[in-house]
Amino acid sequence: MNQPIPNLEFIVAVSDERVLEKYLLQSPCLKSNTYPLHIHRNCHSAAQAFNSHALSTKTPPANTWWIWVHQDVYLPQGWDRLFITKLLEAQTTYPRLGVLGLYGIAGHGQQAHRAGELLDRGQMLQEPTPIPCLVDSLDELLIASKAQNQLGFDPGLGFDFYGTDIVLSAQEMNIQAAVIQAPCEHWSSTPQKPPFPLTLVERIEQSAHVFENKWRHRLPLTTPCFEINGIGSTSQFLKANA
Repeated sequence: MNQPIPNLEFIVAVSDERVLEKYLLQSPCLKSNTYPLHIHRNCHSAAQAFNSHALSTKTPPANTWWIWVHQDVYLPQGWDRLFITKLLEAQTTYPRLGVLGLYGIAGHGQQAHRAGELLDRGQMLQEPTPIPCLVDSLDELLIASKAQNQLGFDPGLGFDFYGTDIVLSAQEMNIQAAVIQAPCEHWSSTPQKPPFPLTLVERIEQSAHVFENKWRHRLPLTTPCFEINGIGSTSQFLKANA
């Protein structure tokens, strides 16, 4: 079945205006106002920004996709055209596709496979897993959700784990999640290795407590950042690396 050309709308939560201006707003497809960009400030969670759009439009145009993107992401010239092309290809391969991203994990534990391609803090990541591919977890830097499915983020997760949460929620509804090849640049200021700031550790621990208990029936799980084998796994890792 031929899919209509995807209709894209972007959503971002802003905590630093300078970062937004330096990266996301310099993206050619957004700088030219080619697509709507919904900017949300003073949010207490990713859900506060994303759900106001993802869950409010009752009859969106066919094949509309809400794209949640971080303020420190830069989408290079032609990114939107490549994204649309790869999205249409993925929809042909996975007819129940409803969630997608640019970097994620398929499987868990020793069977986990990383998938995706992007420039992360100056380092090019090119995972060997062929894409598009179905995944069980997504990195939160960019997540697209098909509007008609009315999938949103969990407010209880704050600013962590909602990428994996929306994938698992989709799977419970028999909706597929995938990674596609549309490289972007991600300029996160979050440290890649310990020690981690105490405020970051405390924030993640709070979200992890909610996430691990919510999905205890799906454990063990592997996310791009954590191996979660049981309740408390994330907290144990953070305390050991604080």
